[in-house]
Amino acid sequence: MTLLRPPPALKCYSLRVMASRFLTCSSIHTQTTYSLSSSFTPPPLLLNTRTSFTLRRVRSRILFRNAFSLRAFMSSSIATEPFQESTSSKAYGSEQIQVLQGLDPVRKRPGMYIGSTGLRGLHHLVYEILDNAIDEAQAGFASKIDVVLYEDNSVSITDNGRGVLQGLDPVRKRPGMYIGSTGLRGLHHLVYEILDNAIDEAQAGFASKIDVVLYEDNSVSITDNGRGIPTDLHPATKRSALETVLTVLHAGGKFGGSSSGYSVSGGLHGVGLSVVNALSEALEVTVWRDGKEYQQKYSRGKPMTTLLCHELPKESKDREGTRIRFWPDKEVFTTSIQFDYNTIAGRIRELAFLNPELTITLKKEDADIEKNQYNEYYYAGGLVEYVRWLNTDKADSQFTVMESQLLVKKPLHDILGFRKAVDGITIDAALQWCSDAYSDTMLGYANSIRTIDGGTHIDGMKASLTRTLNSLGKKSKIIKDKDISLSGEHVREGLTCVISVKVPNPEFEGQTKTRLGNPEVRKVVDQSVQEYLTEFLELHPDILDSILSKSLNALKAALAAKRARELVRQKSVLRSSSLPGKLADCSATNPEESEIFIVEGDSAGGSAKQGRDRRFQAILPLRGKILNIERKDEAAMYKNEEIQNLILGLGLGVKGEDFKKEALRYHKIIILTDADVDGAHIRTLLLTFFFRYQRALFDEGCIYVGVPPLYKVERGKQAYYCYDDAERKQLQSSFPANASYSIQRFKGKTRHMMRKTPLNV
Repeated sequence: MTLLRPPPALKCYSLRVMASRFLTCSSIHTQTTYSLSSSFTPPPLLLNTRTSFTLRRVRSRILFRNAFSLRAFMSSSIATEPFQESTSSKAYGSEQIQVLQGLDPVRKRPGMYIGSTGLRGLHHLVYEILDNAIDEAQAGFASKIDVVLYEDNSVSITDNGRGVLQGLDPVRKRPGMYIGSTGLRGLHHLVYEILDNAIDEAQAGFASKIDVVLYEDNSVSITDNGRGIPTDLHPATKRSALETVLTVLHAGGKFGGSSSGYSVSGGLHGVGLSVVNALSEALEVTVWRDGKEYQQKYSRGKPMTTLLCHELPKESKDREGTRIRFWPDKEVFTTSIQFDYNTIAGRIRELAFLNPELTITLKKEDADIEKNQYNEYYYAGGLVEYVRWLNTDKADSQFTVMESQLLVKKPLHDILGFRKAVDGITIDAALQWCSDAYSDTMLGYANSIRTIDGGTHIDGMKASLTRTLNSLGKKSKIIKDKDISLSGEHVREGLTCVISVKVPNPEFEGQTKTRLGNPEVRKVVDQSVQEYLTEFLELHPDILDSILSKSLNALKAALAAKRARELVRQKSVLRSSSLPGKLADCSATNPEESEIFIVEGDSAGGSAKQGRDRRFQAILPLRGKILNIERKDEAAMYKNEEIQNLILGLGLGVKGEDFKKEALRYHKIIILTDADVDGAHIRTLLLTFFFRYQRALFDEGCIYVGVPPLYKVERGKQAYYCYDDAERKQLQSSFPANASYSIQRFKGKTRHMMRKTPLNV
């Protein structure tokens, strides 16, 4: 029995969960015990104390309001060959712009609305209507909801509430449904929506270049040299096709399958361009096609001008393409409107890897010419080049020399790559195992959309790798013990893999498309990977031996780590009651009010101890650089004294166990190192340890980096702290020419500096 404890002024309710064919639920408005089917999730109505809720399962069906019925190509270490020329029609006009009206979009793309067409989506139907009824109750318009599960597998949900947004109003009313959030992530999602449409033109074989420009006024333009959005009159809306796709949800050229302008695409729901228009303070669209240039302006989803048209000069008559420039609406987004160049560059780099024949440029314009940025992305090698970049080529300007050395891996073999089309699904994959990596990097894409939360293509790849390598290992006698079976974790240790699938009718979960749900994709990927790996590795037994040797070592290390954990649970200092001797603890006992500074060396620890507020600030000095656990197994990690001090002092528990924030001794963990190369290296090692040992620390927002100043500038009684040379020079330039001041450069951390700067937060 699970007891719910509301505030004292409310009555107590008890909940009993039972497995039963028939179930009855009486009102929870009074003190009542009710039973639910074990497969039914208790709804949030338990939190609505003024709403009466009943749930019944009956044999016969009566009509209720809201009732519904539930009815190869193979290659190794070479760039993969480009796809064959597109079979999509060159003709692209208003007749190929479909406007799905009413509930047609739901039936066309059910995955967007309910996540999948399996059991999860089936139950989601109930939750959708139930949530609407809850909204009525929370708004004060309903006090009773009845849910009935009938024997014929229909469901009715009845509320005693009241009973529509038009055009693009739903987007402005609920922007999170379309772009995920109204913060930075949603802001950048606007760029990705337009960019995905341009990528679709490239994948269809009609565009070879895309230009992205970030302007000083925080607007963005995306230009492609594709066919250009049609501008002729649309037969259904009696408006231009251009205005239709910009102002009508679920209008686009990607619903018609083989008869549409695209064979596969990332912008599948017909809402991307119209959503960007709805959430923009202003939007300007320019189309070049048929020897003419078309222009139109919009504001918050509404056209502000008519569609203007003029002839192109003779030398530009052949120009084709589309340019979208938009200014995000400050009324919608909760954060400041400022696009991050590196974030967008990362997405563009991915797209360039995924589309080897495409050139993408990114430019940032700034009033200060020195701050202008420009990059061009073109990767003829495709995914093979992507894997090579992931393993060896990430040592660019955004990393320090020390950090770059940690990122470069030692490959066991040349990169394996293959491309294959089966049943209309195209698979493109590249993979490589590295000897000095102890975790896997597996990136998945569906129609050039990064599936952050995985999906059936990732599941198929993982299952095939595990089964195939186990089978080949036993067949080749490399795995000699018949009782040994390598798990997926052991097989994938050190693996870097990128898989991209092109699916004609993908089922993405939600408009933000973070997971692929098509069940048929798993089978196709599974079989294709098995066929390729089996044929290739049988022809290259040396590579098979290298991969399996690493996997077997991973298994041995896992068994050793398991024994080490068992030893830790029984005898190790990790389970002892004593704290590290160097830890200067704080007097506060509430972890939410406590913070700990991890500093380098006893010298910095002494200064920090003198400058701290001992009521809530603790200090833990480290002895030099800690162990780099990225390249060590768990057994070696648990033996390291500094690692033990970190685990014990912070209360991190044992790696692999469920994270418990309440077990932490401090909810704010601050890394405080010197502002030099060694300090950056120590910081990187600590961040690596926390990420690999207890990643949930980052999800819970427990990890911070303290930034000590490099200079102290005193002018009269006023003191200024500068964190780098540029900031110091800027401060000096703000002083009068004849000003008198002194500059002190910090080598370590003095008590005075610690009290005035990092510890005073």
